[in-house]
Amino acid sequence: MFASPAIRRAAMCLAAASIVSLAGCGHVPSAGGGNDRQCLARAMYFESVRSSDEGMLAVGTVVMNRLESGEYPKTVCGVVGQKNQFAPGVLSKSMQEGKSRERAERVASAVLSGKRHRGVGKAMFFHTAGRTYRYENMHYVLVAGGNAFYERKPVPGRRYISRTVIAQAGPRDSVGTSRWTEGNQIASVGHMPRRVTADAPPVVVAIAPAPAPQSPESIEALILASNGW
Repeated sequence: MFASPAIRRAAMCLAAASIVSLAGCGHVPSAGGGNDRQCLARAMYFESVRSSDEGMLAVGTVVMNRLESGEYPKTVCGVVGQKNQFAPGVLSKSMQEGKSRERAERVASAVLSGKRHRGVGKAMFFHTAGRTYRYENMHYVLVAGGNAFYERKPVPGRRYISRTVIAQAGPRDSVGTSRWTEGNQIASVGHMPRRVTADAPPVVVAIAPAPAPQSPESIEALILASNGW
């Protein structure tokens, strides 16, 4: 039995209204357009430690770097929804942790307003911290929010983090390069109190602030002391 044209039109209108309502809630944005803030927040929520503003900002910076590179889709939702690039279900799974969702949305708004993680620079890639791969085109610039961020093309004169440090990093470690420790092989992160091997390139890590010392000390002294040196 066939439905009348009037019934078919009514059904189509109802379906269209349902889709618009769902998109308006911001829970399942379209990969081709949709709500940039929601798509960006979803990438941060599902790809970073959810208690880390820094980690979320780093992921958001990667998304924007891809968008601005001209090598990826032309919308934020297109970049985030690109196949096999971000966490499975990034645009469809439910963000059930209310505070973490609010954090992700707040940081996403900051990124869309122009805020970037300086440590990420122009890097467009990352993977879970603590893992290492044999590819030669992985030049690490940062660990934040449980991820290790890297460039594929090295920048002449730029310092990079050794793979030894990347392999030791934990989900809550914050690791970055710095010029004030040239010549020192220090891996000073709360969850990785081990000396970097002598053959690693001269790099340094920056960690979450330690309790304030009782007397003024240099940054170098604090890092050495944190490892029992």
